[in-house]
Amino acid sequence: MSRALVVPIFPLPGAILFPRSQVPLHIFEPRYRDMVRDALDGSGRIGMIQPHRLDDDNKAPLYAVGCIGDVVGVEERDDGRYNIVLHGTNRFRVVRELDSELAYRCVEADIASFDDGEPEPLSLGQRAEVEREARRLGDALRLAVDWEAVGRLDDEMLVNAIAQVGPFDVGAKQALLEQEALDDRADLLVQLMQFHRAALTGGVEADPTIQ
Repeated sequence: MSRALVVPIFPLPGAILFPRSQVPLHIFEPRYRDMVRDALDGSGRIGMIQPHRLDDDNKAPLYAVGCIGDVVGVEERDDGRYNIVLHGTNRFRVVRELDSELAYRCVEADIASFDDGEPEPLSLGQRAEVEREARRLGDALRLAVDWEAVGRLDDEMLVNAIAQVGPFDVGAKQALLEQEALDDRADLLVQLMQFHRAALTGGVEADPTIQ
């Protein structure tokens, strides 16, 4: 049975949110300031979703899947801008976009499309492979990473954090978001990290884009 919610959306390419993960956002455009104010006065929910392109008129087609987040942190600046933190609750599938006179976009979101309960843990071998490939990619990118702290993350936090901050294109990030299970996401993440590391070190020449 469909469980549909009406949610305002923040379409932002390259930014994904997962259940039980968080994303900080700096809100400066007037329409999204309005969105944050309305969300704070209402349900406190905002949907993160990627558009297929970034355009000036904010009418770009949307990917079919996003994630609803609760506003759990907010700082309103003197100039009207906001710094907010969204905490992911449910992935959703867009049922339809709503006609609205609001400056920002809203969709009817079906949250029954995904089972977003606590995931099964990764196998020890799969966990080790994720950490190993993350270290290799970090070294290839010459990043300074506290790997001891990374090692303390639980499986879901580890995989989703890398998926969120990794140097992957919009299509790849969307594919990571849409994986049904954590182990499937971990497998795809390992492939993407290997591909990017090979590209950085001259192992491949192709553009690692997932359509």
